[in-house]
Amino acid sequence: MTEHDPANADIARFLRRLQWGLALVAVAWVIGQLGPVLTPFVLAALLGWLGDPLVDRIERRGHSRTLAVSLVFALMTLLLALVLIILVPMIERQIVTLVDSLPAYRDWIIGTALPWIEQRTGYEVVAWLDTDRLIELIREHWQQAGGVAAAVLGYLSRSGFALLAVVINLVLVPILTFYFMRDWDLLVERCASLVPRDHIGTANRLARETSESLGGFLRGQFLVMLGQGAIYAVGMSLVGLRLGLLIGMIAGLISFIPYLGATVGILMALIAAIVQVQGFDWTLLILIGVVFTIGQLVESYVLTPRLVGDRIGLHPAAVIFAVLAGGQLFGFLGMLLALPMAAVANVLLRYAHERYTQSKLYAGDKPTIALAGSSIVVPHDSRTDDPVDPTR
Repeated sequence: MTEHDPANADIARFLRRLQWGLALVAVAWVIGQLGPVLTPFVLAALLGWLGDPLVDRIERRGHSRTLAVSLVFALMTLLLALVLIILVPMIERQIVTLVDSLPAYRDWIIGTALPWIEQRTGYEVVAWLDTDRLIELIREHWQQAGGVAAAVLGYLSRSGFALLAVVINLVLVPILTFYFMRDWDLLVERCASLVPRDHIGTANRLARETSESLGGFLRGQFLVMLGQGAIYAVGMSLVGLRLGLLIGMIAGLISFIPYLGATVGILMALIAAIVQVQGFDWTLLILIGVVFTIGQLVESYVLTPRLVGDRIGLHPAAVIFAVLAGGQLFGFLGMLLALPMAAVANVLLRYAHERYTQSKLYAGDKPTIALAGSSIVVPHDSRTDDPVDPTR
């Protein structure tokens, strides 16, 4: 068999794909091993990538790259400081209020919620929370509990450098962010120089679409979450719910999942309102419902269309799966890499679908035509200039 024999070509193609597969496995293994070291670099790279468009805009106005990076870095630092100065004391007061209200929540759960559940299900739930029963369970399993506690303490004693690592990461992230923003365009150029010249157009297109998809999600969805959280927090605080700020922030943080943020927030707010007044204050409950209704309407008709639109391409379910899978495989580093990898995978799948619809496997051996205003490709008979019936 000669070098140009089809069998040899197939074997060579298989070996190349095998090499790429082994290389990807090796990279994943290295990432898993170097997770704690890579975490500040990945976080700083994400921050640098988010700040690069603003740096480029300032640079196009005639300022130097270093000055533009310094201005954007100072702005990011100022925003972080404002968040810490304004939100942290407010959250601290809300947590103190929650801790002070815990006895009331305990009494409501044991005296109202659990008996209501028992009446409708027939299960004796309150008996399992009896103090004597809990003490007896502890006595029966104290050896196991002691073993677990010993293991936890042993792990903490062996992790004496954990706090030091956290401090080092906190110092490294802002320094690395500054350098990533300053040299971002240079890094992109160097990566582009490694791409084979006959594939540079495709690689540039995929990189641009990935950046737009990921940027649209991170920037747009973050602003939507911030807006909804502010509406819920301010609204519930104004109607008189003492834990309104904390509940509103939690509902806003999980609002990237459609309707989940509002559902969880309503349930938490209703329980907080019932415990706060020790009963049903229908005025307060109706006002809470009005707040969440306004939040949902503003999100659906103002925030999402204006800030997100159709630029994302990342389904919320895919985002949740990516974050959970990344955390399971690579810990916190995997959670940071989850969204960029999901954006890349989404763009590659769209590109693969486009190539598939243009291939002979999809269209067959006959020439094809594209319908006007549509991406659907229809088999075409060149002799009669008519579409071919696929059932024939």
